[in-house]
Order: sequence, then structure tokens, then C-alpha cells
Amino acid sequence: MSGLDRDRLAILVHEVRSSVAALAAIAETYPQVRDDVAASRPLVELALAASRGIERVVTDAAVTSVRPEQVDTGRLVQETVAAAVLGGGNVRAEIATGLPLLEADPLRLRQALDNLVSNAVVHSGSTDEVVVRARRADRSILLSVVDTGAGVSLVEQERIFETGVRLDRGRPGWGIGLAVARAIAEAHGGTLTVESAPGEGATFTIALPVD
Repeated sequence: MSGLDRDRLAILVHEVRSSVAALAAIAETYPQVRDDVAASRPLVELALAASRGIERVVTDAAVTSVRPEQVDTGRLVQETVAAAVLGGGNVRAEIATGLPLLEADPLRLRQALDNLVSNAVVHSGSTDEVVVRARRADRSILLSVVDTGAGVSLVEQERIFETGVRLDRGRPGWGIGLAVARAIAEAHGGTLTVESAPGEGATFTIALPVD
């Protein structure tokens, strides 16, 4: 197996594993609310989204492949946060009003956000809050994930986006999520950057052009 094939396989396993974990969390929660239609409907929608994500990853493992359609980024953030909360994360959303629809691939963007949120939850601990923000800035929509973890030094801020790089091997993870998230952002003509300092948490921001 070539190095490229190994990388693709690692990404495939990583992304499928995330969606399967989401489905497991939904399955564990559903029996508690199945008699409540209003409470169970969001779980069904989240399960459908996770299933579509698995199908997409399996049929098209190249994260740089995008299928644009009009996307409500505010709703995308809400779904990402809801899934993270189901998984036990202390996560909330901050969504600006009046955001325009964006031409993007909703499944790929959801992959990127899920990876950023999962990374933030791992590095923030069980009690610290993670905030996912959606806002407009000039000709871009900014999707930010803010944590209060240990932070990342300036020297390490580019290395963390390389496949297989893990700064803290004592924490769970494969060192793939951030690389995948950046590849997805760039496939949309955007960027993924980090602002951080040791001991001050980190803010990962996907900037996507509106036009």
C-alpha cells in the first residue's frame, strides 16, 4: 500500500468513526424521548445527517471533492452543536442574525466543524465550555470554534494542521481532524486558521467567501 493510500484509509476510518460515534450517542438518547415527538424529531434529523455523512465519506473519500448547494450556516452550526451535546460535550452556539446563504457543500462543512469541535472538547476538559460562532465579516462568513484549553504555541500553530501530528499524545485522537478540516476549507476557496497562546485556549476559524 502506497503512502497516499494509507493516508486516504486513515482519513476514511477517522471520518466514519466520528459519524458512528454520533449515531451511538443518538441511539442511547432516543429511548428516553421516543414518546415525545417534539424531542425525538431532532434526534431523527441528526441520525439522518450522520448516516448521509457516512455514505458520502465512503463513496467519496477525497475531502477536496465538494458538491456545492445553498447552505444555511447558522443551521449547520446548530446541528453541529446539538450533536456535540448529545456526545457529552459542553458546547453552545453563537449565531449572528441575517447571515446570507452560502454556496458550499453542507456535508463537507459539517465534517470540518465536527472535527474542530471534537478537538476543542478534548482539549478543554469536561467542564469548560466550547463556543461555536457563525458571523459575517466583509465578504466572508466566519465559522469559529473557541475553547479554553492549554492553547498552542506560535511555533506549533502550523504543525498541528499536518496529518498525524499530535502535540499531546496522552489525549485521544489520530492527528487527522485538523488536517481534514483545513483541506475542506481550502476546497471551498477559504481558509482555516488558529489564534492561540499557551494557557489561553484557542480559536479555530474557517473563513468562507460569500461570493
